Amino acid sequence: MAFNDETIERVWEKARGMTELGPELWRLDECGAWIRRDHYGSEHSEFGWKIENVSPGGPDVLENLRPLHRANGFDRATGRARCHVKADRTGVPVMEHIREPRNRPA
Repeated sequence: MAFNDETIERVWEKARGMTELGPELWRLDECGAWIRRDHYGSEHSEFGWKIENVSPGGPDVLENLRPLHRANGFDRATGRARCHVKADRTGVPVMEHIREPRNRPA
C-alpha cells in the first residue's frame, strides 16, 4: 500500500530516536537496526525501511503501522518482530557514541 507523507512521517516518529545522531535523519527500528528517514521504500539501501501493518486483518491506521528495516519483518501470528538485521556496535566502547551507523545480520 502507498502511504501519504503525513502517515510516513508519523510512523517514522514511532522508531527510536537516538541523541547521538540526529533523530530527524537516523532512528532504530524495534529490532535495533539503523534506518534513515530519506531511505524510506529503498530496497537496496543498507538503511532502507518500510512500513508494516502488525495487526492481523486490521486496517492500515497509525495504531497498526510500524517502521521496520527493509530486511526485518513482523510475524502477526506470534505478535513479534522477525529480526534479520540489527545495529553493529562492534568496536564502539559502551560509553561512546556511534559516529557512523552500520548494521549487521542479527
